[in-house]
Amino acid sequence: MEAELKFERENRNGIGVVGSYLIDAARRLGVEIRDESGRLGLDDSSAVTIKSGAEFLSSPTKAEKEQLTDERRANGERLASQAKIESVGEIVILTTEKKEEPVIDPNEEYRKEFAELPLEAKIANLVKLESMALSETVNFVLNAPYAIGGKIVDVLAQFGFKIDEDSKKAAQPEEHQAQETETAETTEAGTSGAKNPKKKKDKV
Repeated sequence: MEAELKFERENRNGIGVVGSYLIDAARRLGVEIRDESGRLGLDDSSAVTIKSGAEFLSSPTKAEKEQLTDERRANGERLASQAKIESVGEIVILTTEKKEEPVIDPNEEYRKEFAELPLEAKIANLVKLESMALSETVNFVLNAPYAIGGKIVDVLAQFGFKIDEDSKKAAQPEEHQAQETETAETTEAGTSGAKNPKKKKDKV
């Protein structure tokens, strides 16, 4: 089942799977929402405003009640890292306007220092950098053959995916973890009953 999502500021529309969090659904549609607390709801960095369709989302979690005042919640604000899509419908979301941050070039200071060096010192620095780069390249080629390197990358990618999934699950609000456990137990009980039906008593 899927809900229709509309992000007003970005003019981006798409679908979100029921059971997924707003922050994940947004990212799948190319809408980046900040979350400085790593899904734990320790701040309001992932706050968004639900313009319509709030009834298709989960109830506000404990974290949302702590981070968002009654007034903000009354105005439709939710934490995208905590709000889960629970049913099919149209949800219109307004993300927080991003502030432009000045771009800092980490190499600018080095450029200034390099420009003030005498010619001999500049040449010595360049030679040193060239030799370091060459040495690192040679070591990489000798110690990391392509086949081995590829396998290592694959293993790390799979391991990273599992860690990512586990961390997402661990960061879920307590209210949602309890719901998932309950659903899993109900499903397991149903499956077990289907596989082992009670034998009918023989007629006398």
